[in-house]
Amino acid sequence: MGAAQSYEASPPIFLAVTDAMRDGMTRLRPEISVHEVAAPTRLAPYAFALAGGLTGDAADVAAGRLIVLMDPDGQPAWQGSARIVCYARASVDAEIATDPLLAEVTWSWLRESLDAHGAQIRALGGAVTTTSSRRFGVLRAEGDSFDVELRCSWSPDWAETALGADPVAAGPAGSEPARPAWSPAGAAAHLLAFGDLLAAMAGLPPALSGVVPLPQRRG
Repeated sequence: MGAAQSYEASPPIFLAVTDAMRDGMTRLRPEISVHEVAAPTRLAPYAFALAGGLTGDAADVAAGRLIVLMDPDGQPAWQGSARIVCYARASVDAEIATDPLLAEVTWSWLRESLDAHGAQIRALGGAVTTTSSRRFGVLRAEGDSFDVELRCSWSPDWAETALGADPVAAGPAGSEPARPAWSPAGAAAHLLAFGDLLAAMAGLPPALSGVVPLPQRRG
């Protein structure tokens, strides 16, 4: 169910989410470019995918994908009916790649970007990986390369209220708190956070307070 499919049979909430994401693409910081790509077809009945990176970045310094999955029947692992999957990668210098705090800092970029845009989530999980590639032979002149990768996913709190759950009433004391009401801005917040995550990983100056970026790579 890629980006080119007809969504005529899709649930109204899925159509609303994709519309909100498309609108959010126009509100990303100018250094970040995002476009629709084919979505995976086997993870959920409905899926929408976006790919992003630095605008005009021929060197592919930072790039990633954001995928929205929806299953009206819900999936236990999601703790609900929707899941957002995020992948982001950035090239780093050798001394940064060996920093023992790089994984924790990269994870903090995700949390801070989501919090800065008010994206309310649950069941967040993921992993940070650093990789190195040493080139030989005719490729030796290109030098070694080092990357940091973040793979994660979370469930947006608005998904259940969009499908009919009460967004206002909270349960008894100690039970799960009330979830926020659905809104286009709430959906777009996840995309805007993705954009700021890529910016931080690319070492761009922060557009939001509290998000400290990776130092820019030397030319």
